[in-house]
Amino acid sequence: MTVRDLTPVPEHPSLDEVYEATPFSEAFWTYLNYVILNIFGWLRDFLRKTRIENRKGSAETNPPGFVPLYQSYESFYTRNVYQRIADCFNRPIGSVPGGKLDLMERVTEDYNWSFKFTGNKLKTINLGSYNYLGFADNNGPIAENVINSIKEYGLATASSTQEFGNLKQHRKLELLMAQFLGTEDAIAFGMGFATNALNISSIVGKGCLILSDELNHTSLVLGSRLSGAVIKVYRHNDMKHLERLLRESIVSGQQRTHRPWRKILIVVEGVYSMEGSLCKLPELIELKKKYKAYLYLDEAHSIGAMGSRGRGVVDYWKCNVNDVDVLMGTFTKSFAAAGGYLAGKKEIIDHIRITSHAAAYATSMSPPVVEQISSVLNLLIDDNEEREGRKRINQLAWNTRYFRQRLSKMGFIVYGHPHSPVVPALLYSPSKIAAFNREMLKRGVTVVTVGFPATPLVLGRVRFCLSASHTKEMLDDVLKYAEEVGDLLNMRQSKLNPKKPFHETELISQ
Repeated sequence: MTVRDLTPVPEHPSLDEVYEATPFSEAFWTYLNYVILNIFGWLRDFLRKTRIENRKGSAETNPPGFVPLYQSYESFYTRNVYQRIADCFNRPIGSVPGGKLDLMERVTEDYNWSFKFTGNKLKTINLGSYNYLGFADNNGPIAENVINSIKEYGLATASSTQEFGNLKQHRKLELLMAQFLGTEDAIAFGMGFATNALNISSIVGKGCLILSDELNHTSLVLGSRLSGAVIKVYRHNDMKHLERLLRESIVSGQQRTHRPWRKILIVVEGVYSMEGSLCKLPELIELKKKYKAYLYLDEAHSIGAMGSRGRGVVDYWKCNVNDVDVLMGTFTKSFAAAGGYLAGKKEIIDHIRITSHAAAYATSMSPPVVEQISSVLNLLIDDNEEREGRKRINQLAWNTRYFRQRLSKMGFIVYGHPHSPVVPALLYSPSKIAAFNREMLKRGVTVVTVGFPATPLVLGRVRFCLSASHTKEMLDDVLKYAEEVGDLLNMRQSKLNPKKPFHETELISQ
């Protein structure tokens, strides 16, 4: 990848996020879409039950007298809605997920119940991968380091961290990560999801309270539930609601006994990938200090992607890293690897190292993955503006600003923070979710479209994921194609930014 020589994008931390109201016409037609799909779904299920139509999906066949493991209606949505547009999801690729990728062409002869490969590869511009800094590559110095590490350390440790799976390379990585973040210590795990799901229980438990943002990731939700702590959910980024819950919880104490809570933990994300929004970290720190609570910050989508030095939202908001008790992040996005980390004060990390289920029972991180992350970190730690790490951070910031502003000016309803590298544009109805995905693919662009239940029923969307590996020419092509498809699907309905042709949205300064 060639990184363009760009002047660093000046960052002006802002709380301004845009969430334009859903047009009434779109809400009406979206609900009508789902009503029609449900009616036809019930009809199709009746035809399958009476053997008029062949059942293509799996069916539970328990012996007489056994209680069913699941109700048939639980998979109603999958059978009758998702299956109709299944060709838009889980597409296999035949290359690294860089700025461009090779998509394995597949066809279906039974309306998406099964697929066949044609043997062809489609060359496409990739706006569907979380390759924020463009390190997803299979050649160059980092790839060579990874290959050499395989020769020396092998592919796997075949043991957990607490047994024989902790090599000196793992400890070097943890110390390097702590140096990058500015914390006393860090611990790495082989799976990002498990970093949340299996470690929150090491921090809080019975008699503790978790205050969780309503849009937190599933891994945070699962980890909170497994901890045994009481969970209260506050409205997304609503600091007044959070403070009210803090005050009420401290006054009333634990349920039934009214004893004081052992600990109160506020759990948030840095960048919420479905909304493209940022947490209000300065206000969260203020509340945490005021009410003597702890703060757990998930930087999965912000580490490497936010801040002038790529240190995440702590860097972006210019906050003191010591004001966040537990910093969490993953290596799957900006680092083009796998796994996750927790960082903070040494006494907290030492406690997690001993009590973590992920450290006790899961296989430790693969040595070549460790080398990939360490090689990327060595580039990012260097603060020299002329070095590759800083250039990639600046390139991503420039691409984010450029793409988001032009897309908004073209009349698309765009959600989120102006500096978020995830750019959601609203589609609303399930028919548009499929149509936008297919039409963009016809034009050589791969995107991720998302609908219910991952989003509210009427807020289906496309998520454009920006990367430092995208060139201005690539982004211009995507914007032109989005303009064509947006007009075809009547997507450009923003009242805040009346639609303009692509050529009239050129930014004054780039």
